[in-house]
Amino acid sequence: MAPDASDAHLRSRNTPAAKRAQKQTLESSEWVSQRGHLETSAPYAKAYEEPPFTLKEIRDAVPAWCFKHNTLVSLGYVALDLAMAATQFYIATGIDNGWNGLIDTSSPLVRFVLWMIYGVVQGWICTGIWVLAHECGHGGFSANTTLNHCVGFVLHSALLVPYFSWKITHSKHHKNCSNVDKDQVFVPSVRSEYPARVRGAEQAVPEHSKEEEEEGDMFESPPIFDLLRLVRQQIFGWPSYIIANRQKFDVWASHFHPSSPIFDPHHARQVIMSDFGIAIMLGVLGCLAHKYSVMAVVKYYLIPYLWVNHWLVMITYLQHTDVRLPHYRGDDWTFLKGALCTVDRDFGFLNHFFHHITDTHVVHHLFSTMPFYNAEAATKAVKSKLGKFYLYDDTPIFLSIWKTYRNCKFVEDEGGVVFYKR
Repeated sequence: MAPDASDAHLRSRNTPAAKRAQKQTLESSEWVSQRGHLETSAPYAKAYEEPPFTLKEIRDAVPAWCFKHNTLVSLGYVALDLAMAATQFYIATGIDNGWNGLIDTSSPLVRFVLWMIYGVVQGWICTGIWVLAHECGHGGFSANTTLNHCVGFVLHSALLVPYFSWKITHSKHHKNCSNVDKDQVFVPSVRSEYPARVRGAEQAVPEHSKEEEEEGDMFESPPIFDLLRLVRQQIFGWPSYIIANRQKFDVWASHFHPSSPIFDPHHARQVIMSDFGIAIMLGVLGCLAHKYSVMAVVKYYLIPYLWVNHWLVMITYLQHTDVRLPHYRGDDWTFLKGALCTVDRDFGFLNHFFHHITDTHVVHHLFSTMPFYNAEAATKAVKSKLGKFYLYDDTPIFLSIWKTYRNCKFVEDEGGVVFYKR
């Protein structure tokens, strides 16, 4: 083609009419994503529908007995978890001396491995204790409010969780789940927070199109960077959330400060009580470190504590982050829509340690005061009613969190119903 003809051709493609035609062609053409079904939100965004049922209709599908509390059963779970934790602790006291010579643990490597195993297993158990205290905060532990608060306060304080403070903000999460403007947990970033894509402002790139997916592939983070960020999230995500919550607020939003923007003025006494519980536990740990050694506290308490933080962040992140989940703004959000923006995940045998908060979370968000030990039966009851609106994933959890972190980067700055993109 001659140079002047080529220039004319390019000019014709850049006219407003040509751009409009290009946009219409892109929007009208049928396109099927070549990514895996959990690697792109495109098919879910295109097929989005509003739920055709009401919350009452879902509740009517659940047997009435699922909503009845049995305090003795709940206390039995607490006793079982505490007994398992005490047993683990007792067994660990023999690691350094080989259980009085029963086995040879003189090798530092052997002792290190045994202490790591203790930390992992004790982390599973203490995560279960964490979940029980969480149920107390919801009223799903007992019909007796005073008992809920007493048990929850003791258990959460022992795990350095400000019980009442976190209970308040967690309630706000449940009341505003998947509301981009009001939710406080795993609120998605928006496109404008990411570096601008290298394309002209007038270039037509329809949402959830082939062109947009190719654009996302071109500018996605190197895997090693995402891996480091994911590790940072799993280690520091929980402490940074309760200390500052920079994810949602531009000012210091601490769970330990009565004047924090996450609280109302009448919450001040509850925040102070929560701080008092944490202060007592830190004092206990300080006394133990003084009497036995700092390293003893690290081995028996800190390592399991870090594992609890990891599981807590992993569980909540995977429950509320997925390419299939919409997020809402303004009048497009309702409580029912938000509650359904939850994924039940199969954590394998850990489901039992975690009291099935992992694979019954949809029901938990629909009916948060339901006794946790009835959530499995309730989940089975609502599946047929929810149909395609019930989301479940049995992908191995570490693979699942990697795929989710890689594919759920941001949502659009505007729009009443938005999905994750990368």
